[in-house]
Amino acid sequence: MSFPEPPSGLSPDEFLDRFGGVYEHSPWVAEGVAARVATGQLDSLEALAAAMAAVVDGAGRERQLALIRAHPDLAGRAALRGELTAESTGEQASAGIDQCSAEEFQRFQHCNDAYKAKFDFPFIMAVRGSDRHQILAAFDARLGNDADGEFATAIEHIHRIARLRLEALAGGGR
Repeated sequence: MSFPEPPSGLSPDEFLDRFGGVYEHSPWVAEGVAARVATGQLDSLEALAAAMAAVVDGAGRERQLALIRAHPDLAGRAALRGELTAESTGEQASAGIDQCSAEEFQRFQHCNDAYKAKFDFPFIMAVRGSDRHQILAAFDARLGNDADGEFATAIEHIHRIARLRLEALAGGGR
């Protein structure tokens, strides 16, 4: 899949404006590939996704933890206050999270709190294609994971989210 306008056709500022939000509140990921954009090597969705993922994978654990913590809780207080990015709002709505019953909302709050108490970062799941019942089941299953395994799972899901956001920018998503 390719982008309507290839990244190599963008100025550095235009590239960062367009792709800086692919990783939630973490423009440093796009900045990490910006020098390679002009070469045309990152004009395909696959190449750009791989390069951006490599920046995250090569970052230290503290920077990765900051990336994980940049993500909002699912059905969390930020959503209620309307403070999510447009991408996060759309992703959560696609899973029906915005239509939770009061009981489901309370269950999400309980799961968010239990997860953060155990792992000290928010539960991350690429929710597009899932429904709120599947997400709540994933919470239950993943609460049994160890900290290192769950950290790796969170990064894996962040890469999935980024890939979906890149697909949307290429016109193949949403």
